[in-house]
Amino acid sequence: MAGVGGSEAGMSRVDSSVSHVARIWNYWLGGKDNYRVDREVGDQITAILPDVPVLARASRDLLGRVVRHLVGEAGVRQFLDIGTGLPTVDNTHEIAQQAAPESRIVYVDNDPLVLAHARALLTSTPEGATAYIDADLRDPETILKGAAGTLDFTQPIALLLMGIMEFITDDEEAYGIVRRLLDVLPSGSYLVMYDGTNVIHRERSDQIVEVWNATGNAPLVLRTPEQIGAFFDGLELLEPGVVSCTRWRPEPTSLGEPDEVDAFCAVGRKP
Repeated sequence: MAGVGGSEAGMSRVDSSVSHVARIWNYWLGGKDNYRVDREVGDQITAILPDVPVLARASRDLLGRVVRHLVGEAGVRQFLDIGTGLPTVDNTHEIAQQAAPESRIVYVDNDPLVLAHARALLTSTPEGATAYIDADLRDPETILKGAAGTLDFTQPIALLLMGIMEFITDDEEAYGIVRRLLDVLPSGSYLVMYDGTNVIHRERSDQIVEVWNATGNAPLVLRTPEQIGAFFDGLELLEPGVVSCTRWRPEPTSLGEPDEVDAFCAVGRKP
Protein backbone atom coordinates (compact mmCIF):
# COMPACT_ATOMS: atom_id res chain seq x y z
CA MET A 1 0.00 0.00 0.00
CA ALA A 2 1.40 3.36 -0.99
CA GLY A 3 1.85 5.92 1.74
CA VAL A 4 1.35 9.66 1.82
CA GLY A 5 3.19 12.44 3.56
CA GLY A 6 2.48 16.05 4.32
CA SER A 7 -0.80 15.74 6.24
CA GLU A 8 0.30 18.35 8.78
CA ALA A 9 1.49 20.66 6.02
CA GLY A 10 -1.82 20.16 4.27
CA MET A 11 -3.75 21.24 7.35
CA SER A 12 -1.62 24.38 7.65
CA ARG A 13 -2.72 25.38 4.12
CA VAL A 14 -6.42 25.06 4.88
CA ASP A 15 -8.12 28.48 4.71
CA SER A 16 -11.26 28.38 6.84
CA SER A 17 -12.30 31.87 5.71
CA VAL A 18 -12.92 30.86 2.08
CA SER A 19 -15.47 28.27 1.02
CA HIS A 20 -14.26 25.22 -0.87
CA VAL A 21 -16.01 22.75 -3.13
CA ALA A 22 -14.92 19.62 -1.22
CA ARG A 23 -16.16 21.00 2.09
CA ILE A 24 -19.45 22.30 0.65
CA TRP A 25 -20.07 18.89 -0.92
CA ASN A 26 -19.24 17.30 2.42
CA TYR A 27 -21.86 19.55 4.06
CA TRP A 28 -24.54 18.58 1.54
CA LEU A 29 -23.78 14.91 2.17
CA GLY A 30 -24.28 15.39 5.90
CA GLY A 31 -20.59 15.32 6.82
CA LYS A 32 -18.84 17.29 9.54
CA ASP A 33 -15.62 18.28 7.75
CA ASN A 34 -16.69 21.79 6.82
CA TYR A 35 -16.63 25.36 8.13
CA ARG A 36 -19.28 28.03 8.61
CA VAL A 37 -18.36 29.70 5.33
CA ASP A 38 -18.96 26.41 3.52
CA ARG A 39 -22.34 25.97 5.16
CA GLU A 40 -23.29 29.54 4.30
CA VAL A 41 -22.50 29.05 0.60
CA GLY A 42 -24.17 25.64 0.66
CA ASP A 43 -27.32 27.14 2.19
CA GLN A 44 -27.28 30.02 -0.30
CA ILE A 45 -27.29 27.54 -3.15
CA THR A 46 -29.96 25.27 -1.67
CA ALA A 47 -32.15 28.33 -1.14
CA ILE A 48 -32.15 28.68 -4.93
CA LEU A 49 -32.59 24.98 -5.61
CA PRO A 50 -33.48 22.75 -2.64
CA ASP A 51 -32.76 19.66 -4.76
CA VAL A 52 -28.97 20.21 -4.65
CA PRO A 53 -28.40 17.93 -1.62
CA VAL A 54 -30.52 15.33 -3.43
CA LEU A 55 -28.16 15.66 -6.40
CA ALA A 56 -25.18 15.19 -4.09
CA ARG A 57 -26.61 11.99 -2.66
CA ALA A 58 -27.65 10.79 -6.12
CA SER A 59 -24.10 11.17 -7.40
CA ARG A 60 -22.78 9.22 -4.40
CA ASP A 61 -25.31 6.46 -5.02
CA LEU A 62 -24.25 6.39 -8.68
CA LEU A 63 -20.64 5.77 -7.64
CA GLY A 64 -21.72 2.72 -5.67
CA ARG A 65 -23.77 1.24 -8.49
CA VAL A 66 -21.07 1.80 -11.11
CA VAL A 67 -18.20 0.42 -9.02
CA ARG A 68 -20.23 -2.65 -8.04
CA HIS A 69 -21.06 -3.25 -11.71
CA LEU A 70 -17.47 -2.84 -12.89
CA VAL A 71 -16.13 -5.18 -10.22
CA GLY A 72 -18.91 -7.74 -10.27
CA GLU A 73 -19.90 -7.82 -13.95
CA ALA A 74 -16.94 -6.39 -15.87
CA GLY A 75 -14.15 -7.90 -13.76
CA VAL A 76 -12.33 -4.59 -13.20
CA ARG A 77 -9.86 -4.64 -10.33
CA GLN A 78 -8.18 -1.24 -10.73
CA PHE A 79 -9.58 2.27 -10.26
CA LEU A 80 -8.13 5.73 -10.82
CA ASP A 81 -10.45 8.13 -8.98
CA ILE A 82 -9.58 11.76 -9.80
CA GLY A 83 -11.16 14.54 -7.78
CA THR A 84 -12.25 12.18 -5.04
CA GLY A 85 -13.07 14.89 -2.49
CA LEU A 86 -13.31 14.29 1.23
CA PRO A 87 -13.70 10.71 2.40
CA THR A 88 -17.24 9.86 3.45
CA VAL A 89 -18.99 6.51 3.58
CA ASP A 90 -18.86 4.05 0.70
CA ASN A 91 -15.66 5.34 -0.86
CA THR A 92 -14.47 3.70 -4.06
CA HIS A 93 -11.97 1.39 -2.38
CA GLU A 94 -14.50 0.25 0.20
CA ILE A 95 -17.07 -0.69 -2.44
CA ALA A 96 -14.54 -2.35 -4.74
CA GLN A 97 -12.65 -4.28 -2.08
CA GLN A 98 -15.83 -5.50 -0.43
CA ALA A 99 -16.61 -7.33 -3.67
CA ALA A 100 -13.00 -8.09 -4.69
CA PRO A 101 -10.43 -7.68 -1.87
CA GLU A 102 -7.56 -7.66 -4.37
CA SER A 103 -8.76 -4.42 -5.98
CA ARG A 104 -6.26 -1.57 -6.29
CA ILE A 105 -7.38 2.06 -6.06
CA VAL A 106 -5.54 5.34 -6.57
CA TYR A 107 -7.23 8.53 -5.40
CA VAL A 108 -6.20 11.93 -6.78
CA ASP A 109 -7.02 15.35 -5.36
CA ASN A 110 -5.19 18.60 -4.69
CA ASP A 111 -7.27 20.02 -1.85
CA PRO A 112 -5.32 20.50 1.40
CA LEU A 113 -8.19 19.33 3.58
CA VAL A 114 -8.51 16.14 1.54
CA LEU A 115 -4.76 15.66 1.88
CA ALA A 116 -5.06 16.11 5.65
CA HIS A 117 -7.60 13.28 5.73
CA ALA A 118 -5.54 11.03 3.47
CA ARG A 119 -4.41 8.72 6.24
CA ALA A 120 -8.01 7.85 7.01
CA LEU A 121 -8.63 7.35 3.31
CA LEU A 122 -5.58 5.17 2.75
CA THR A 123 -6.89 1.93 4.13
CA SER A 124 -6.87 -1.29 2.20
CA THR A 125 -7.45 -4.98 2.43
CA PRO A 126 -4.19 -6.95 2.75
CA GLU A 127 -4.76 -8.39 -0.73
CA GLY A 128 -5.30 -5.04 -2.44
CA ALA A 129 -3.84 -1.54 -2.39
CA THR A 130 -5.05 2.03 -1.91
CA ALA A 131 -2.92 5.08 -2.63
CA TYR A 132 -3.38 8.85 -2.70
CA ILE A 133 -1.76 11.34 -5.08
CA ASP A 134 -1.69 15.08 -4.38
CA ALA A 135 -2.00 16.38 -7.95
CA ASP A 136 -4.09 18.61 -10.19
CA LEU A 137 -6.34 17.31 -12.95
CA ARG A 138 -4.66 19.79 -15.29
CA ASP A 139 -1.40 17.86 -14.86
CA PRO A 140 -2.26 14.39 -16.21
CA GLU A 141 1.41 13.44 -16.60
CA THR A 142 1.99 13.74 -12.84
CA ILE A 143 -1.18 11.75 -12.18
CA LEU A 144 -0.20 8.96 -14.54
CA LYS A 145 3.34 8.78 -13.24
CA GLY A 146 2.14 8.58 -9.65
CA ALA A 147 -0.60 6.06 -10.41
CA ALA A 148 1.89 3.73 -12.09
CA GLY A 149 3.36 3.02 -8.67
CA THR A 150 0.16 1.22 -7.66
CA LEU A 151 -1.74 0.35 -10.83
CA ASP A 152 -0.71 -2.06 -13.60
CA PHE A 153 -1.23 -0.20 -16.87
CA THR A 154 -1.20 -3.46 -18.83
CA GLN A 155 -4.51 -4.44 -17.20
CA PRO A 156 -7.91 -2.69 -17.40
CA ILE A 157 -8.37 0.42 -15.26
CA ALA A 158 -11.57 2.32 -14.53
CA LEU A 159 -11.02 6.08 -14.75
CA LEU A 160 -13.48 7.90 -12.49
CA LEU A 161 -14.14 11.62 -13.12
CA MET A 162 -17.09 12.25 -10.86
CA GLY A 163 -18.23 15.87 -10.93
CA ILE A 164 -14.75 17.19 -11.68
CA MET A 165 -14.61 18.04 -15.40
CA GLU A 166 -17.05 20.93 -14.91
CA PHE A 167 -14.19 22.79 -13.21
CA ILE A 168 -12.21 22.70 -16.46
CA THR A 169 -14.20 25.45 -18.09
CA ASP A 170 -12.43 25.44 -21.47
CA ASP A 171 -13.93 22.67 -23.61
CA GLU A 172 -10.79 22.05 -25.66
CA GLU A 173 -8.68 21.71 -22.53
CA ALA A 174 -11.24 19.45 -20.85
CA TYR A 175 -11.53 17.04 -23.78
CA GLY A 176 -7.74 17.05 -24.18
CA ILE A 177 -7.15 16.04 -20.56
CA VAL A 178 -9.56 13.12 -20.81
CA ARG A 179 -8.06 11.97 -24.11
CA ARG A 180 -4.55 12.04 -22.59
CA LEU A 181 -5.64 9.95 -19.63
CA LEU A 182 -7.53 7.46 -21.79
CA ASP A 183 -4.71 7.13 -24.32
CA VAL A 184 -2.49 5.27 -21.85
CA LEU A 185 -5.20 2.97 -20.53
CA PRO A 186 -5.30 -0.51 -22.07
CA SER A 187 -8.18 -2.10 -23.95
CA GLY A 188 -10.98 -3.12 -21.62
CA SER A 189 -10.59 -0.03 -19.45
CA TYR A 190 -13.55 2.20 -18.60
CA LEU A 191 -14.35 5.89 -18.34
CA VAL A 192 -16.96 6.82 -15.72
CA MET A 193 -18.02 10.43 -15.32
CA TYR A 194 -20.84 12.75 -14.46
CA ASP A 195 -21.11 16.52 -14.55
CA GLY A 196 -23.65 19.23 -13.91
CA THR A 197 -26.21 20.29 -16.50
CA ASN A 198 -29.10 22.74 -16.71
CA VAL A 199 -31.58 20.59 -18.60
CA ILE A 200 -33.82 19.83 -15.62
CA HIS A 201 -34.02 23.09 -13.69
CA ARG A 202 -32.82 25.47 -16.41
CA GLU A 203 -32.65 29.03 -15.06
CA ARG A 204 -32.19 27.96 -11.43
CA SER A 205 -29.21 25.79 -12.32
CA ASP A 206 -27.70 28.71 -14.23
CA GLN A 207 -28.30 30.94 -11.20
CA ILE A 208 -26.46 28.46 -8.99
CA VAL A 209 -23.44 28.68 -11.28
CA GLU A 210 -23.49 32.47 -10.98
CA VAL A 211 -23.58 32.24 -7.18
CA TRP A 212 -20.89 29.57 -7.12
CA ASN A 213 -18.54 31.45 -9.40
CA ALA A 214 -18.91 34.57 -7.25
CA THR A 215 -17.85 32.81 -4.02
CA GLY A 216 -14.14 32.50 -4.76
CA ASN A 217 -14.33 28.79 -5.48
CA ALA A 218 -12.84 27.34 -8.63
CA PRO A 219 -15.22 28.48 -11.39
CA LEU A 220 -17.38 25.86 -13.05
CA VAL A 221 -19.34 25.49 -16.26
CA LEU A 222 -22.41 23.43 -17.03
CA ARG A 223 -22.37 21.23 -20.13
CA THR A 224 -25.19 19.69 -22.09
CA PRO A 225 -25.71 15.92 -22.13
CA GLU A 226 -24.38 15.98 -25.71
CA GLN A 227 -21.20 17.72 -24.57
CA ILE A 228 -20.80 15.18 -21.77
CA GLY A 229 -21.29 12.42 -24.31
CA ALA A 230 -18.43 13.84 -26.40
CA PHE A 231 -15.98 12.81 -23.66
CA PHE A 232 -16.82 9.22 -24.63
CA ASP A 233 -15.99 9.52 -28.32
CA GLY A 234 -14.31 6.29 -29.42
CA LEU A 235 -15.59 4.33 -26.44
CA GLU A 236 -18.38 1.76 -26.26
CA LEU A 237 -21.17 3.31 -24.17
CA LEU A 238 -22.84 0.99 -21.72
CA GLU A 239 -26.62 1.08 -21.58
CA PRO A 240 -28.52 3.30 -20.92
CA GLY A 241 -26.00 5.79 -22.37
CA VAL A 242 -25.84 9.41 -21.23
CA VAL A 243 -28.56 9.89 -18.63
CA SER A 244 -29.30 11.70 -15.39
CA CYS A 245 -27.34 10.15 -12.53
CA THR A 246 -30.49 8.76 -10.96
CA ARG A 247 -31.41 6.96 -14.19
CA TRP A 248 -28.18 4.94 -14.64
CA ARG A 249 -29.30 1.42 -13.73
CA PRO A 250 -31.18 2.41 -10.56
CA GLU A 251 -32.13 -0.17 -7.99
CA PRO A 252 -35.69 -1.36 -8.71
CA THR A 253 -38.34 -0.04 -6.34
CA SER A 254 -42.12 -0.02 -6.19
CA LEU A 255 -42.06 3.74 -6.79
CA GLY A 256 -41.03 3.51 -10.43
CA GLU A 257 -38.24 5.52 -12.04
CA PRO A 258 -36.51 8.06 -9.77
CA ASP A 259 -36.75 11.77 -10.50
CA GLU A 260 -34.00 13.18 -12.69
CA VAL A 261 -31.34 15.49 -11.27
CA ASP A 262 -29.27 18.12 -13.06
CA ALA A 263 -26.19 15.93 -13.35
CA PHE A 264 -25.75 13.57 -16.29
CA CYS A 265 -23.44 10.58 -16.44
CA ALA A 266 -22.23 7.75 -18.62
CA VAL A 267 -19.95 4.72 -18.55
CA GLY A 268 -17.86 3.78 -21.57
CA ARG A 269 -15.51 0.89 -22.35
CA LYS A 270 -12.29 1.33 -24.31
CA PRO A 271 -12.26 -1.21 -27.18
